[in-house]
Amino acid sequence: MKEKPIAANDLVITALEKTDALPYDLLLIADPSKHAIDKYIFDSIVYKADLKGRTIGCYALFGIDHETVEIKNIAVDESFQGKGIGTILLNDAVEKAKLKGLKKIIIGTGNSSVGQLYLYQKVGFRITGIERDFFKENYDEPIIENGIECRDMIVLTKEL
Repeated sequence: MKEKPIAANDLVITALEKTDALPYDLLLIADPSKHAIDKYIFDSIVYKADLKGRTIGCYALFGIDHETVEIKNIAVDESFQGKGIGTILLNDAVEKAKLKGLKKIIIGTGNSSVGQLYLYQKVGFRITGIERDFFKENYDEPIIENGIECRDMIVLTKEL
């Protein structure tokens, strides 16, 4: 039996202050390398999603230019996955980008990230590019997901 989804108004989504501790436990769900995370996280705005005082999700927005922002990391605590929180976070990121007057938002994921590819397209992102061998060139260890080696970055864009 599928669990009841969590409603958007059940979550409190706020930006972290620069002095707040980063939620590496969550960030590492989406990106298995702390070294890779540290390359973008300090130049990003990190948002956390709290449910009843517990942080259960987060995402990081990284400015590309005056028209574009990238979701560099988006993650939901594994015990809360499948309850609609990822969709809520994606929609929140889109709304924040719109409020800033941006024209598009991009996100990248691995060729093996079947669930993420489904979710991103479901909320209106379209595949706009492939960065071949991105994960092989940027990660020391092979990443295997869904029985598939993660090699290429699939880039998706949503026009705002």
